[in-house]
Amino acid sequence: MTEPSSPATAESLINYLDVLGIETSTVEHPAVFTVEEARRLRGNLPGAHSKSLFLRNKKGRMWLVVTLEDRTIDLKDLGDRLGAGRLSFGSADRLMRYLGVIPGAVTPFATINDHAGVVHVALDRSMMEMEPLNFHPLDNTKTTAISADGLRRFLEATGHTPQLLEF
Repeated sequence: MTEPSSPATAESLINYLDVLGIETSTVEHPAVFTVEEARRLRGNLPGAHSKSLFLRNKKGRMWLVVTLEDRTIDLKDLGDRLGAGRLSFGSADRLMRYLGVIPGAVTPFATINDHAGVVHVALDRSMMEMEPLNFHPLDNTKTTAISADGLRRFLEATGHTPQLLEF
C-alpha cells in the first residue's frame, strides 16, 4: 500500500492556478485564525472577504460552505437547504485528511487536495457577484485575490462544481 501524497502547498496551488491561466495576486500577513483577526490585520485589502466552514452530517458526508464574512449561518436551516440533515463542524483530523489544511486556513482552494471529490462545495451567491474574492491559499499567513470566474474555473478543474446558495 502506498502512502497518500502530501497536501498541496500555497506555492503549488499558485503554480496550478497559473497553469489553468487564472490570474491571482497574493499578500502575506501574520497568521489569522478568525474573521475578527483577519479584519484587524488585513488593512485595506480590496474585494470580498469570506469565511469557509467545513461541515459534516451524521452519515459522514462533507461540505465546504463559503460565504461573505459577515453572514450569520444557521446550521439547521443550512442542513435543510442542502438536503444534508443535521450539520456539525468537521474535526481538525477530518479537515486535514480530506482538504489538507488546518483550522484557520479553510478555503475553497483546499479542494485541490480532495482528489476523491467527496467534499461538496456551496458558495454564497452574493459573494460570487463581487470582485475580487479573497481567500487563504492553503496557508493562513497569506491572502490570495481571484476573480469569481477564476474561482469557478478552479473549482471545476478540481472536480468540485459549486452549488450557489442565497444567504
